[in-house]
This record gives sequence, structure tokens and C-alpha cells, in this order.
Amino acid sequence: MTVCVDIEGNDFVFNAKHSYVTAEDAYNPLTKPIFGEGVVYDVPNAVLMEQKRMIKAGLTADSFRAYIPIFIHEVNQYVDKHWTKDEDTIDLLQSISEMIIMTASHTLMGPEIRSKLHEGVADLYHTLDSCFTPIRFLFEWLPLPSYYSSGKAHDELDRIFSSVIAERRKHMGEKHIDMLDALMESRYKTGEPLSDKHVGNILIALLMAGQHTSAATTTWALLNLAANPDVANEVRAENETRFGRKLGAKSFPEPSYEDVKDFVVLDNVVRETLRIRAPLMQIMRKVVSPIAIPDTSYVVPAGNYLLAVPVVSATDEKHYKAAEDWIPSRWNTAEKEDAMDKATTDYGFGATTTSARSPTLPFGAGRHRCIGEQFAYVQIKTILYVLLSRFDFSLDPKRGMPERNFRSMVVFPEGPVLCRYKRRTD
Repeated sequence: MTVCVDIEGNDFVFNAKHSYVTAEDAYNPLTKPIFGEGVVYDVPNAVLMEQKRMIKAGLTADSFRAYIPIFIHEVNQYVDKHWTKDEDTIDLLQSISEMIIMTASHTLMGPEIRSKLHEGVADLYHTLDSCFTPIRFLFEWLPLPSYYSSGKAHDELDRIFSSVIAERRKHMGEKHIDMLDALMESRYKTGEPLSDKHVGNILIALLMAGQHTSAATTTWALLNLAANPDVANEVRAENETRFGRKLGAKSFPEPSYEDVKDFVVLDNVVRETLRIRAPLMQIMRKVVSPIAIPDTSYVVPAGNYLLAVPVVSATDEKHYKAAEDWIPSRWNTAEKEDAMDKATTDYGFGATTTSARSPTLPFGAGRHRCIGEQFAYVQIKTILYVLLSRFDFSLDPKRGMPERNFRSMVVFPEGPVLCRYKRRTD
């Protein structure tokens, strides 16, 4: 494993030519048992780029306009059911994780799958989730019980998805604005459609890929807002100015997609949280052809791995003043644009940022840049808008700010993540 750090190291790993390094060979042993066959890293890179194009077709501005009311409804429904007291201490990570899976499953997979979350689907996701561990990367052949349980869970999800897709195909005239419809209507360049099985597998991959990172980011953001009530009040003040009215527990306007995009303080909160508490610490590539490290005499042999660690540059004092401190307002300045080259390339799924010459890369760069960035921002900002409108938050006095749990693949707060809420008055 060759570890590459700082801006040059990030760019070297993210933009190494595909003929030298691949993400598919690095991650397929880990993801194939979870996502299933024939999608994401279990296909040649050219096919993956086409699948990303299909996914992107379901992440349009019109889609986001339809998603925001669903986000708001799901969050309101959750807190009305579970946060019934005027003031209480909760496990914040558990609550946020459940909100994320409900909002994501409803908007991406449709109301049919969302309605089945309480009928065992959520448990199946949890089974797959618990099998998403580094040991699969090291030993994909071990006869562990978790390996067998993930296979059974995937087969059951495949059965459920197949029945939902089959039912939708009987009523193709009824349009749904969700990822399921977008994938069912997608075609490869050859004109061949995605098989129903591959549609289901991509949906599983999308939920698994976004669930952890969005849950971690939203939880860290809310913890920092709880520790910095002045920033939380700044969020509310900006929104009250925008809507011309006071925000309260049961009285707050439903924002449009354009409103959510223009939530400047919340945007800064999410950006700063991603900088200082990036959910993914490292990104891997497997070397398939010997690759020379620029300006050195080193050559990394085939079969080895390259590892980028963007969190190093994201918390380096030479790039950000008081780099270890959570300061959302820093994104009001030129730091918002940082040193990133804005050149773009189309790898087959639309123009995306080519360069990785930026201190902060929470969504990666190059051909494997995450296409769910805008969905994540809209989802997280909407959830935070609703929660901050309805509640005040403070850290649990006994626990304070949790430490990071580096034992998991996604860096969550060390649990239980205790946080206090207090219902706001109208």
C-alpha cells in the first residue's frame, strides 16, 4: 500500500490513468457481495460510466423539486412519532440514520419500497450494512456467517424489488419522479435496457453508498450546531429573513429547491463539516500496470495499491487557518474556491471536475467523482432546516462532543451519540 498525501498526492491517485490503476479491482471484492452482480465495480469501467449516466438522469433539478416535500414530510413524521417530549436526550446518530434511510428510500426507490421499510426491508438493509467490513477486502473467501447472511439478505431484497418493478411495468403510463423510474427507462448506448435485476442492484448500491456518508455528515453537522448555538441561530435568522416570518416548531415555510440551494449558512455548515469530519478517510486504487511516482525514482508495482488520504490536506494549516476548528464562515471568503482547477472532462456521464488539486475533496475527483453530491446537499440541508426550525439542540453535558470512531469504514461519532433537543415554540 503506497500512501499519497496532500494536493499532489490526491491528484496522482484520483487522476492516474485507468490503464495503470483501477477502482474496480480495488473495491469489487468488498462491494460485489453487497451490491450484487453486474453493477458498479463488477463491470468494466466503460459500462460503469454508462451506469453513472443513467443514475445522473434521476438526479435532475426537477427531481430535487419533487424530493424536497418528501424529505420534509419524512422528517416531520419521524420526529412527531419518536421525539414526543418537549425536551429529551436522544441517540442522535440512530435518529439521523433512520431519517436518512427513510428520505432516501422514498425518493430514490419510490413509495412502494418506502412502505416496506417496516415490513422487514430495513432489517435486510441492516444485514447487508453489517457485512460491509474491511475483512472482505482482505479475505473475500472466508466462510464467515456474515458472508452467508449478506447473500440471503441480497436475494430477499432482489425478490422484493423484482415484484415492485414488475408491478410498475404493468402500469408504465403512470409516471413516478424517482430513481426507480429513471433506471427502468434507461438504455445503454447499444439500446439495451438495464435488466430488472441490475435496476435493483443499482438501487441497493445507491442506498448503501449514500446512507453511511450522509448519516455521518448530518450527525456531525448537528453536533457542531449544538456546540455552537450562535451558528444555529444564524441559520434561523437567514431563513427568517428569506421567508419573512419567524420559524417555529409547527410553523415554518416549505422551501423550494431554489430556496434550499440558496441556504448560504447551511451550505457553509455542510461544507465545513465535510472538511473537518470527512466520512471517508481514504480512497483506494489497485495498480494493474507498474506506475512511476512523479519526480521520484519510485515505481509502484502491479498488484499493489495506491491510497489517497484527502483528510490530511483538508485539515492542514497551510491550506486553512485554524484548520482543526469548525468555522463555517470561512466558506464566505476566497477559501470557498480554494486552489482547485476548474477544468472538466466528460468520462461518459456528463462533465465533471477533472482536477484533484484541491485541499478538500469529500466527493472525490476524476472519473470516479461521486455523482450524488447535489442530492446529498439537498437532502442534508433540508433535514437540518426542518430540525433547526422545530428544535434547539445542545450537547449532552456528561458526554460533550463525541470522539471519532476510526474502527468503522465510515467515520461516525463514537456511540452512543447523546444529544439533547428542546422543542421550540411558535
